[in-house]
Amino acid sequence: MSEAFIVGAVRTPVGRRKGTLSGVHPADLGAHVLRALLERTGADPGAVDDVYFGCVSQLGAQTGNIARTAWLSAGLPQHVPGTTIDRQCGSSQQAVHFAAQAVGSGAADLVVVGGVEVMSLVPIASPMFVGEQAGMGSPFAGDGWRERFGDQEVSQFRGAELIAEKWGISRTDMERFALTSHQRALAAQADGAFDDEITPAFGLTADEGPRADTTLEKMAGLKTLTEDGRLTAAVSSQISDGAAALLIASEEAVRRHGLTPLARVHTMAVVGSDPIHMLTGPIPATEKVLDKAGLSIGEIDLVEINEAFASVVLAWQKELGAAPERVNAFGGAIALGHPLGATGARLMTTLVHQLRRTGGRHGLQTMCEGGGMANATVLERV
Repeated sequence: MSEAFIVGAVRTPVGRRKGTLSGVHPADLGAHVLRALLERTGADPGAVDDVYFGCVSQLGAQTGNIARTAWLSAGLPQHVPGTTIDRQCGSSQQAVHFAAQAVGSGAADLVVVGGVEVMSLVPIASPMFVGEQAGMGSPFAGDGWRERFGDQEVSQFRGAELIAEKWGISRTDMERFALTSHQRALAAQADGAFDDEITPAFGLTADEGPRADTTLEKMAGLKTLTEDGRLTAAVSSQISDGAAALLIASEEAVRRHGLTPLARVHTMAVVGSDPIHMLTGPIPATEKVLDKAGLSIGEIDLVEINEAFASVVLAWQKELGAAPERVNAFGGAIALGHPLGATGARLMTTLVHQLRRTGGRHGLQTMCEGGGMANATVLERV
């Protein structure tokens, strides 16, 4: 088995909904990070074996296998194939896993991975809603599904509320967490922590999401998403536009192409969890990946867990006991945004660069996913 190394990682700044990146075609946004990745690494694009890209809402401009259309839109060699992955919010983290597996097995030597999502153009769940409106049915209306789960609501919002109830997480707890996310992201921006990982794109040079003017008082004045609920927009990830890409190489490819490893993919895991609570998967995924890696949570220097909702991360922290200062130390999706299919690659890009910047050895990435699933990855800086 060959080791799988990350030899390049780059992302666009994350744009706000209807912000600077909202008018960019998704294939062009993906093409931008692909070109930047290959320029930074100096890798021969003709030597790439495959391209794996995550994209969740595959409708309109994001259909037609955007891994392929982004690669071709970048002006890159047409003999290189590509495939688009949908593991919901973990799509581009799964792309990394598939690439590491291909490299580790010897099936490939050099694989480009990443993800893109322009949510301003293609809103979340568009394929489901448009399909239902066109009379194509619902994914949760089959006989087998109804026999098992009935006709209860299946949504990330309900899942996040159920998590808050089960783990006793108050609205105030979540608002404090959300404020910290913004403060950490703003501090990271001011410190230049994201400079090495970002490639300016289409006039945007920095993440648009972090809010310097947010306060607990402002958050407390927002309406909850449901009448008796605890969730508000302030404790939820932002609707965003963005793209990210990484280059995964075998030991042989590192030598042959003169590449510089940034980190190795140490251990990977993926799990299924309750599809109604939906967002609890990071808890068993983290337990599984740490057990496989032979590591404790205390041996993890930095954690990037997607802030789909504050309740997801707070429940995870209660179960895992991770030191809060090591978890999303540079802000998370509440502040930085969550461009669905790009977020897994964005988180990993941040994790790779911040491990090198801080001198940490082990990093953990995990994220909840629609349908009740989660990926978890341990990286080791080299």
